[in-house]
Amino acid sequence: MIGGYMILLRRYFIIIDDLWDISAWNVIKCVFPENDLGSRVIVTTRKLGVAQECCFSRDENIFRMKPLSEEDSRRLFFDRIFGSEEACPSQLKDSSTEILKKCGGLPLAIISISSLLASEQYNQTERWAYVQNSLGSISGTNPTLEAMREILSFSYKDLPRYLKTCFLYLGMYPEDHTIRRRDLENRWVAEGFVSKEHGQSLEQTARSYFNELVNRSLIQPVELNRDRTVLCCKVHDMMLDLILHKSAEENFMTVIDSPESTTGLVQKVRRMLFCLNGARLPGDISLSQVRSLAFFGSCKNIPSLTGFKFLRVFTAEFASSSVDDEGKLDLTRLNKLHQLRYLRIQDCRRCQLPAQIRGLQQLETFDVDDGSAVPSDIFHVPSLLCLRAPGVKRLPEGIGKMTSLKYLLEFDVLNNSLDNIKDLGELTNLNTLFLTCENGFVTEDRKISEDEKARHIDVLSTSLRKLCSLKFLCVRSWKSGILEQLTSSPLPAGLVTFRMLVTSRVPNWIGELHNLLNLRLSVKYLDQDGLGILAELPALLDLELELLGNSFPSELEIVPEEMINLYGTSFASLEHFSIRSDNMPWLTFQAGAMVKLQRLSIAIHAVGWKHEAAPIGIEHLLALEKIFVGIGCSGATESERKNAESAFRSAIDMHPRNPHVKINCGDFMYGFWS
Repeated sequence: MIGGYMILLRRYFIIIDDLWDISAWNVIKCVFPENDLGSRVIVTTRKLGVAQECCFSRDENIFRMKPLSEEDSRRLFFDRIFGSEEACPSQLKDSSTEILKKCGGLPLAIISISSLLASEQYNQTERWAYVQNSLGSISGTNPTLEAMREILSFSYKDLPRYLKTCFLYLGMYPEDHTIRRRDLENRWVAEGFVSKEHGQSLEQTARSYFNELVNRSLIQPVELNRDRTVLCCKVHDMMLDLILHKSAEENFMTVIDSPESTTGLVQKVRRMLFCLNGARLPGDISLSQVRSLAFFGSCKNIPSLTGFKFLRVFTAEFASSSVDDEGKLDLTRLNKLHQLRYLRIQDCRRCQLPAQIRGLQQLETFDVDDGSAVPSDIFHVPSLLCLRAPGVKRLPEGIGKMTSLKYLLEFDVLNNSLDNIKDLGELTNLNTLFLTCENGFVTEDRKISEDEKARHIDVLSTSLRKLCSLKFLCVRSWKSGILEQLTSSPLPAGLVTFRMLVTSRVPNWIGELHNLLNLRLSVKYLDQDGLGILAELPALLDLELELLGNSFPSELEIVPEEMINLYGTSFASLEHFSIRSDNMPWLTFQAGAMVKLQRLSIAIHAVGWKHEAAPIGIEHLLALEKIFVGIGCSGATESERKNAESAFRSAIDMHPRNPHVKINCGDFMYGFWS
């Protein structure tokens, strides 16, 4: 039934991925009509019994995934540890053969064990012999879950104690959930899993923990920054099975994800993941020992928050059906959780948060997705390190009191008071700042004047120069002229990452940012002088340029028309260069320019294509490994599309090293840009 209309399926093809239980299949299969019209249902599962049940006992319809061949297993194993099999020391050959036999050709088992061995550089012979003798074996073409779990358990047992708790905490996210690295690290810190080491901050130590789990292949990177740092990750479902198994053994965590899981709960729950719509907790369960509480989905039946006396972490991602007809979910009792250190709520507009939270003296992270939910006294929370409230229009007065703050998203320059803008300069521990100048209205009925804009930007410039710890700065405004005054003053010299949208030209003072590694600029006009300023940045590794053309409002319609030459010795450290524009300037790479460039990304539009718009001299970029070209074809003729693609392929074909090339054409503005 869709929108009140009955949909009659005559013939269907459906895929059900990763089914674990026969009981689930018995529910699902009831909706499939058996009409002998050639319909097909494909089910993937790790359990043979489930597969047999889905095939109605017709085993000939079961396709058993074959393990890796011996050759592929050895390649995967040795490449992870030594880079090639030839580099393996001779004294380890026999042990490697036995270890691979016990892995049974399963990629996850091979990756896990090889990652474990790769992390051990000393006493390799003894270490490999120990692993060989300790591993169980996976045999046959249908290894059991228990055998696979035993292989993976060895990777868990090998972890140092501080990493075991961090690894088990990954079970606080639902299956297949994309986990933000920063979110995970902050929750580790809030739980007390992270200790300062060798003069590092807690944040730096947490990052080293995360990287170690990645290097051991216990978590899977799914989104990388341009500098190859992991931004988001996932947990393989077999790893998650291991985590949940170990968590149950050690009473580390309780998962409420089925009606059955609400019965037989232990009396002292330490951490709780609640992702079952409509479920209620038994009334006799003690909540006073819970340290982390996470809700996902349509959770209407949240237990009274007053029972969580020692809660440190509260996170919730609510669905649209979370709200009853009576109104918003009442979370006002959060201000009574005096041990709370981490608060994150998505879809916050469906919740009612406390108006004041000054009682949360331990709170370190306040992360909500609705700026209107920022409490009026948030600047009286002395321990706050991260304030994330995208969409906030005006922060409460007193921002200068937040001297511990390190991360602020976002600060609206035009809507905040002059006092708040001035006090921004007092946040000398701030290392990450997102600024916006997009809204020109102080109230719904009063538009800010040009003189007021100028005063706000002038005070901002003074404040920014005081932020001696600032490493990441993003400034966003689509209004022409708002940032011109800001771009007449230098920013903190320690900036590592800078993003600015939009400015007329490349500011001269950018050349003074000698520590800058990552730069993204949206400019209305790019000339040889502007490019020359960027070319002399000594540390710059990653440059993204956006040249604003006729796809933007008329006030931004400035189209580059001259030749842009990248001369020899320019951009000496650059490894990644991205440029996009509706109307690409004539771009020429001369010999000696960008000698370390590994990745080149170009996005253009095919409408009105001119052959000269294809870059000249790509063959001079001798370190180039990858080239990505996005060609927007919306409104373009077939001839323009073909000519654009042909011109780029001809330019790329001149490169002597045959770099990897990907060219996308489609009805998008820019083919690959994020």
